[in-house]
Amino acid sequence: MSQGLSLNCPVCKKVIKWNADFPNRPFCSERCKMIDLGAWSSEEHTIPGETSVEAIEAIMDAVEKGEIEGFE
Repeated sequence: MSQGLSLNCPVCKKVIKWNADFPNRPFCSERCKMIDLGAWSSEEHTIPGETSVEAIEAIMDAVEKGEIEGFE
């Protein structure tokens, strides 16, 4: 008989089951969910890559050089 998926809460590392007993999964609780949200909001967590401003500037440069058409 399968025990189901178990994983660690990304914040406190408590072991939880991926089932209805843990409605805040992958977090163990609302508290851990809010701690993680706060870390994203304060930019403690980031996804590597260009910022939006850098991406827009790169697109505008490509448009000016004629590398991208259809933008005016």
